[in-house]
Amino acid sequence: MKKFGNMLWGIVLILLGVIFGLNAMGITNINIFFSGWWTLFIIIPSFIELIRSNNKMWSFIWLCIGIVLLLCAQNILSFRVVGKLIFPFILVMIGISILFKDTFNKKITEKIRTLNREKGNLEGYCATFGEQKVDLSGQEFNGANLDAVFGSVELDISNAVIKKDQVINASAIFGGIDIKVPTGVNIKVKATPIFGGVDNKIKTVYNESLPTIYINGVAMFGGVEIK
Repeated sequence: MKKFGNMLWGIVLILLGVIFGLNAMGITNINIFFSGWWTLFIIIPSFIELIRSNNKMWSFIWLCIGIVLLLCAQNILSFRVVGKLIFPFILVMIGISILFKDTFNKKITEKIRTLNREKGNLEGYCATFGEQKVDLSGQEFNGANLDAVFGSVELDISNAVIKKDQVINASAIFGGIDIKVPTGVNIKVKATPIFGGVDNKIKTVYNESLPTIYINGVAMFGGVEIK
């Protein structure tokens, strides 16, 4: 999906270059600065992210907002009416996401619950108005709870020993969490972003013979990044 997204960006830039070039040579007179042209800076990135992202809720919301703003700029819809409805629309979308997130990730959710129940009290790392960096190189990793509130937590298990399935519960509220994972494991992510983002930069093919790290990421006005 990432390659496809990059390909779409390439096509967009090539088309813009060709249009500007033809206009400069007097061959064409294509006006790309139509009413509401600026909404393309919302619509195009949102559409591309909708295709290549695992978590599509916010991409869909921004795509809808961009399209509605374009319709307003074209005088098809009213800015005044839309301005009153955007915030309720976002609240409804967040509510739907929260209600049905367990349905869309049922297997991952059940596995996370099972691991949390089996392991009991996991090792916890918390940063409140501060920063905490944890490097578990050479140590056996047995899961963790990460909490960043107006702060940042960095967990490095890239060189840790992982013998079986593990769970990481990561909660970022007005803060950020970075998780560095090793090669030779599967990564499964359950994301709950609320005006934030959970970004999994690890793209692997599932291998049932390898242990799996399940990451339960919640980001409220913050971010969780797996890399």
